[in-house]
Amino acid sequence: MTKIGYARVSTTGQSLDMQIDALEKAGCERIFEEKESGANDNRPQLANCLDYLRKGDILVVYKLDRLGRSTKKLIELSEELESKGIELLSIRDSIDTTTVVGKAMFKMLAVLSEMERDLIAERTRAGLEAARARGRQGGRPRMDQKKIDAAIALYETQKYTIREITEETGVSKAKLYQALKENKNQKS
Repeated sequence: MTKIGYARVSTTGQSLDMQIDALEKAGCERIFEEKESGANDNRPQLANCLDYLRKGDILVVYKLDRLGRSTKKLIELSEELESKGIELLSIRDSIDTTTVVGKAMFKMLAVLSEMERDLIAERTRAGLEAARARGRQGGRPRMDQKKIDAAIALYETQKYTIREITEETGVSKAKLYQALKENKNQKS
């Protein structure tokens, strides 16, 4: 039984180090690494990992949520692994499908994991609705148009660098470029 690891983080700025250390400690002979959102169904390294696995191998992950974010996806994956004779080991969730209890725990934890995400989303929606009912709006506060106009005027003089303009007016570089683009489109 060969142990094959799969490590995933959602963004390129995050580190895989902790997961890789745990997978190596668990005895993985090969580790597939990915920096993709779990919501994304197109994860090339997961596909490569699944293609690499053979009957009798064990897929090892740090946590179940590294494989997928929905119960449906996790159960589909577990059924695919089971049909190929591949077991699953989740280090943090203490799930080992080589045992009957491990298989049952896997399915129960997948359901609980999805329920937790749904509850968080529900609480977030309720909080936003309550804030709107009190007259609060989400997002960044609107930039003062006078500051934007001043930044554009300074830019058009061609005497100042972007950094000098942003420091002087408080208008961000991105906002300045956005305003310049809008200005250009209005003149066209």
